Amino acid sequence: MSDTRRRVKVYTLNEDRQWDDRGTGHVSSTYVERLKGMSLLVRAESDGSLLLESKINPNTAYQKQQDTLIVWSEAENYDLALSFQEKAGCDEIWEKICQVQGKDPSVEVTQDLIESEEEHIEEMPETSPLIDLPTCELNKLEEIADLVTSVLSSPIRREKLALALENEGYIKKLLQLFQVCENLENTEGLHHLYEIIRGILFLNKATLFEVMFSDECIMDVVGCLEYDPSLAQPKRHREFLTKTAKFKEVIPITDSELRQKIHQTYRVQYIQDIILPTPSVFEENFLSTLTSFIFFNKVEIVSMLQEDEKFLSEVFAQLTDEATDDDKRCELVNFFKEFCAFSQTLQPQNRDAFFKTLAKLGILPALEIVMGMDDLQVRSAATDIFSYLVEFSPSMVREFVMQEAQQSDDDILLINVVIEQMICDTDPELGGAVQLMGLLRTLIDPENMLATANKTEKSEFLNFFYNHCMHVLTAPLLANTSEDKCEKDNYQTAQLLALILELLTFCVEHHTYHIKNYIMNKDLLRRVLVLMNSKHTFLALCALRFMRRIIGLKDEFYNRYITKGNLFEPVINALLDNGTRYNLLNSAVIELFEFIRVEDIKSLIAHIVENFYNALESIEYVQTFKGLKTKYEQEKDRQNQKLNSVPSILRSNRFRRDARALEEDEEMWFNEDEEEEGEAVVPPVEKSKQEDDFPDSYEKFMETKKAKESEDKENLPKRTSAGGFKFTFSHSASAANGANGTNSKSVAAQTSPASSNGSSSKNATLTTAVTATKGSLVGLVDYPDDEDDDEEEETSPRKRPRLGS
Repeated sequence: MSDTRRRVKVYTLNEDRQWDDRGTGHVSSTYVERLKGMSLLVRAESDGSLLLESKINPNTAYQKQQDTLIVWSEAENYDLALSFQEKAGCDEIWEKICQVQGKDPSVEVTQDLIESEEEHIEEMPETSPLIDLPTCELNKLEEIADLVTSVLSSPIRREKLALALENEGYIKKLLQLFQVCENLENTEGLHHLYEIIRGILFLNKATLFEVMFSDECIMDVVGCLEYDPSLAQPKRHREFLTKTAKFKEVIPITDSELRQKIHQTYRVQYIQDIILPTPSVFEENFLSTLTSFIFFNKVEIVSMLQEDEKFLSEVFAQLTDEATDDDKRCELVNFFKEFCAFSQTLQPQNRDAFFKTLAKLGILPALEIVMGMDDLQVRSAATDIFSYLVEFSPSMVREFVMQEAQQSDDDILLINVVIEQMICDTDPELGGAVQLMGLLRTLIDPENMLATANKTEKSEFLNFFYNHCMHVLTAPLLANTSEDKCEKDNYQTAQLLALILELLTFCVEHHTYHIKNYIMNKDLLRRVLVLMNSKHTFLALCALRFMRRIIGLKDEFYNRYITKGNLFEPVINALLDNGTRYNLLNSAVIELFEFIRVEDIKSLIAHIVENFYNALESIEYVQTFKGLKTKYEQEKDRQNQKLNSVPSILRSNRFRRDARALEEDEEMWFNEDEEEEGEAVVPPVEKSKQEDDFPDSYEKFMETKKAKESEDKENLPKRTSAGGFKFTFSHSASAANGANGTNSKSVAAQTSPASSNGSSSKNATLTTAVTATKGSLVGLVDYPDDEDDDEEEETSPRKRPRLGS
């Protein structure tokens, strides 16, 4: 329909060089008697009023952009644009304009503006001559500055000025005037030259940049830009570039063209970043050519260095040579860091070749050496280089560390070096540790692991990581929670443990089998939940998030582990400790229980209601806990109905046989699991050795830990509770399950399951519950000193508050 095809928006360029919307209407081209020629008319779609009446002048330069825009200058400093809704309408009007001007529409669309301008210049000498530049003299500087400033608003006039400056070699003449002004201390002239040179930069022409940034001109250009009229004193940019900024050659660069290119890039970057004011939103494209100029220079530098393999080999040789002194090594690492930063400008295929060259020359073994050094600056630069490599190809890094594992001890593996750098970060805010944690996460993320026909990187690398590296990552966590309380609870330790927990939470979500083995073998969740006692709420929330991810998997193995270990207890203690405060901790704990209710996780619902409902029933500002009780009772009713539907002669025998079979299966699973897991992860017996090898910051703790190992563990003292109700955190779950057994109704002692979920149901006699728990817990958590505790606690099971019968 012609209406939408001819629908346009009219724009005019205002004084601030922003396009103003003048309205929407429909465009037509007709002969207007008053203007004596074909004209463009736009009538507003709202009321039919005339938005635009513009004669198509045979000499005006019209420009077609992006298939739906036509732009032209109506008079000096008055630019117009039509933005079409449809390409077809734009083409139609464009043909009319070209018809009037005697142009071929297809050629006009594609040809460069400069060429079209040159054609116009030949056709219209009277109306649109090339800009006449004033003679380059001191008394004309103000006039030149006004001219340069005035053309910036019109693309066409900018082109003409650029051509004039280029044709007359005008820039060099201006820079000679600058030297005269500076010698005469002519401040007014210097201020005008600042405006002129800044304006010429904003013309955004590569041909002019070539002249301005040449060796003979660039320092005078920088000199002109020192005399900003808005500053009381000129800046000393030239002094900085010549005296303060030192060009360091780690290995002498013999290629003079390469040296010149490096100098030029540094200085132009300095002009863009330091001297020129930060462009406003409307000026962002003003310096696009300057940005491109720097970009292509960097590409050239990287390519020239990369082709010189002798140069790079020499750099690597010195970097890994033990005889190299620390200052030299620091310079070499900084060179590589900048080299990698420049490489980001390369096209993808060239970047591939670049990193492959570095890998072939041995960048990873070299990084392994420098990342373990004492110098903070060197380590920081090495971390940046490592991050470029990990972002480029995580697989390349993984392949290297797996090959390395066959020849080296765990301590010096690259990933363990990275983990230890993360753990030993001295920055109170752990800036470096956060960066390293992000890189570790990328390396252990299965999403970017390859699976080929002959091997799967995922299984191989995760086996390697859990066998060789996981104990290093979790060492601070296990060391800090060994006595069922936070050993160190200062801010920096809390920050570090929060980072480790974030990584472990990521593992729970993405590694399923490996992390499940590890959590159960090390009883990791119990240790993590000790951190619920931390005075730092963010750390308590990290511990809670870890548990929430585990429960979110709805995996019955995990659920059984949680109920047998009575691992809801620290969470509920934290909720009660928090009292009536309405904060993130309160919301997060309630969300955990709400998730269990909504997803109807039967084994967990039964455990929570049977063990903790008395403490939670007073919480009425949410219906979560009442909802859990309702679900529990509904499930009990369902079980009873199912039981009643079985003929009475079969009921007790059949049910008891099923429960026993389940119990035997469960025992077998846990015992097998213990044997399998002992191979899949580092056996607990080796724990003290691994932790002893851990960095100095944990040695002190390890000594006190050994001293305490001979003593009997005692329960934590009860904390004062804001909620008025308290549990005692017990190390073993057997006492809790013993109490469970006593709570079962005597009438249904032989027939009613203690848990409502069939997969973990038990005969509800006290002896069976205690024996089963004891047997399975030893299989689940293999701590050498746990057995004494279990015996002690079994002899005097604590009574827990119970749901009334």
